[in-house]
Amino acid sequence: MPELFRDAASITYPVIDCGAYVNEPPDLWLARLPSKWRDRAPQVKRVESGDLWIFDGGRAKWPVGLSAVAGLSVFDFKPMGITYESMRPGSFDARARLDDMDADGIFAQILYPSVTLQGAKIYNHDRDLQVACVHAYNEWLLEFCEGSGGRLIGQAILPTTNLDDTVAQLEYAFESGHRGAVISSFPNGTLDPKPEDDRFWALAEEAGFPIAVHIGSFVRGGMAGRRESWSSLAFVGMAALTRAGGPMLPVVCDILFSGIFQRFPRLRIVLVESNIGWIPTLLEQSDDMFRRYRWYTGAVNEQKEMPSDIFFRNFWASFMIDTVGMDLRHRMNVDHLMWSSDYPHSGTDWPDSRITIERVFRDVPVDEVEKMLHGNCKALYGLDHIPDRLPGR
Repeated sequence: MPELFRDAASITYPVIDCGAYVNEPPDLWLARLPSKWRDRAPQVKRVESGDLWIFDGGRAKWPVGLSAVAGLSVFDFKPMGITYESMRPGSFDARARLDDMDADGIFAQILYPSVTLQGAKIYNHDRDLQVACVHAYNEWLLEFCEGSGGRLIGQAILPTTNLDDTVAQLEYAFESGHRGAVISSFPNGTLDPKPEDDRFWALAEEAGFPIAVHIGSFVRGGMAGRRESWSSLAFVGMAALTRAGGPMLPVVCDILFSGIFQRFPRLRIVLVESNIGWIPTLLEQSDDMFRRYRWYTGAVNEQKEMPSDIFFRNFWASFMIDTVGMDLRHRMNVDHLMWSSDYPHSGTDWPDSRITIERVFRDVPVDEVEKMLHGNCKALYGLDHIPDRLPGR
């Protein structure tokens, strides 16, 4: 009978949070972009309702709110009204972040952006400006992680302009010290795969470089248009759909059935903030449809393996609170599942992640819990500098 997990005090290894976020400092792009783009650079504007990110002189806007609620009661959650002065400094200050991680029992974090969660296209469709914004963020994130003793692990973002730009930023990412990269389109810059993308996939596969897709950023039509009213029952419904992994299903199908894994079987795709309870259903139906339709569609000539076999081998997924996913974990690849805190976004339970961990993993075998809290993330990103045991444990 395997030993079952009951309490966080029994954890003897460093917990690796595979999905946390930074709130980019207000002057990030103003300080780093050439002067000719200062007026169009992403920047923060203080309005009556709080701090607001402005893109391209006002073409797009995004409030500082639900991305900076760490430490607040749910009664104080609000999409607007938060300022950089009122949010926890750990959102944008590395030393303060490490202190917050210590308070929460987290040893290391894989870091994603807040401003760019919808994809690099939010900066601008102007090629030069978008690429400059992407590069400025990637440079800043490296500096943010520097000096953390390897506890802060940055994920670069990639542009949506064209294949050459995407490849250039990918090469910069793994040559400069990033441990992975986030795409919000296929490498060619569209939401449809093209043969030219193989140059990108080949580089990522050869480098063993994980390519992440964040929920809500790789969707046709985008999610932003559905957020006209933040204060409504309908918004809660949209949030529930997102948290259940709804927007990720079509993205996974687009990638899973693109044929790329026949040519690049060692490619690593990471689904970020996707949760996992939906995965077994999608894989069951994918296999059934593939068996029924592969002959008349000609799909059998493009893909030989069952979709579930590809998913088990090539996809990793992160989750926050997903007890259903725990019940179904053996219908996935337990070696590819990873827990995340969502700090400092609205899914975080900081500074009480231990309570969340006890709730999510209760009665799961301790060796599987260790994989999902430590070993899987460590192996995926090659974090050999992180010890396997806490001091004195």
